Amino acid sequence: MTAIDVDVDVTVVGAGGAGLLTALTAAELGARVALVSATPLAQTASYWAQGGIAAALAADDTPQEHLADTENAGRGLTRRSAAQVLVDEAPEAVRRLVDLGVHFDADRHGNLALGLEGGHTKRRVVHAGGSATGRRVVRDLSALVVEHPNVTILEGARAADLWSDEGRCAGVLLEDGRAVRARASIITAGGAAALWSRTTNPPGSVGAGMLLAHRAGAQLADLEFLQFHPTAVTGVHRREGFLVTEAIRGEGATLHGPDGERFVEELAPRDEVALAIFRKLQETGAPSVGLDMRHIDPELFPNVVETLRKSGLDPEKELIPVSPAAHYMMGGIVTDLHGRSTLPGLYAVGESACTGLHGANRLASNSLSECFVFGARAARAALDEPAATAVAPPPANPAPAPSQATREALWQHAGLERSREGLERLCADEHPLARMIGRAALAREESRGAHRRSDFPGISSSLDGHHTVIRPDGEVGLEPWR
Repeated sequence: MTAIDVDVDVTVVGAGGAGLLTALTAAELGARVALVSATPLAQTASYWAQGGIAAALAADDTPQEHLADTENAGRGLTRRSAAQVLVDEAPEAVRRLVDLGVHFDADRHGNLALGLEGGHTKRRVVHAGGSATGRRVVRDLSALVVEHPNVTILEGARAADLWSDEGRCAGVLLEDGRAVRARASIITAGGAAALWSRTTNPPGSVGAGMLLAHRAGAQLADLEFLQFHPTAVTGVHRREGFLVTEAIRGEGATLHGPDGERFVEELAPRDEVALAIFRKLQETGAPSVGLDMRHIDPELFPNVVETLRKSGLDPEKELIPVSPAAHYMMGGIVTDLHGRSTLPGLYAVGESACTGLHGANRLASNSLSECFVFGARAARAALDEPAATAVAPPPANPAPAPSQATREALWQHAGLERSREGLERLCADEHPLARMIGRAALAREESRGAHRRSDFPGISSSLDGHHTVIRPDGEVGLEPWR
């Protein structure tokens, strides 16, 4: 048995936007919180987020219009109850961040500057520092968490396993041998897009939190839905996969094929734009399409422009070579509307979780809104959990790391277009999460949103509202959610 090294009310695994806000909320409610961060604070995946926070804040906008756009993007798979929570509570989440000291972009009168992104019918996306939103928000929240006396930060620590007692999650085991016991453990460890060889994500986004939860007995869902961002830089040494934010297209940037002609509505939902680029590259054999942002004010997106220039590209003079890359996992740990997983005592928030909010295709900038809305909800619910178990934890049994071969297999067999033959090969992969992704994609015999099957090219109306659930024993089933 392993000794208890840290004993708290709530353990939060992951220190991105979701983890920081969740930890801070629980601490403010009086909980003793342990925050586990594999990287130094303010260097998590959220730090690189260029998108903003979607909320119906404009005088001519309403939560119901935000809901309609979310459901339209979700392609008949959005769980309405989750989406309703998001659109109703996102405006207050933004106001709370302002109260916490986050400075969002505003006009000269002090009114929040609202951006337009793909799939939105109104300007409702708030940014901080243009395309540096993630960086600004994570920096500000990190400072507050560090200063809070109720938070113990375990920096440079990585979760290796969860342990349970009598059907409840009892705590988190770390790779360095330490054990953290808590009434509630909350997974906010991000997504799995770095499992694909071409990705916009940092190397650590390989679904570790999802795998931890499943091994402990929690259900996962919708792993076949991996969103590909349409405009990731390609063919540039050391900047492969660098994301050029959708907000730039919101300001009027256009996409052009090798012949110089526009070929897609740039502000259509991401699944449409990414697939159109994929088809254009297949048709022409070109390695990329061109993003024309020459008429966009570079001061609106200073970090994007600076990065491109350092890479030898001048966005004021030339088209930027882009193509799709793995970006965001819509699936994850099954949770209710308060972040509770199917394993008592275990919660999940953000990209690690699957409430059904995003359906088959996430609406741009709903992800940071999700982190803050559901992070606050999970923190409050976690405090209602019973006292932690007194049973000593077992030794950790770390999950395997993905190999380069696994990453290449996912790109080849679970990329923008899939087939039965390729997915069956993926089901035999050495990595357990890759195998589950393959099984989930095989089970969904249709093409919907971010999931495209060459052998099932149409949408099956019988699967509307049905989510692909992977149970603890590995069995896959399609279940209707409301």
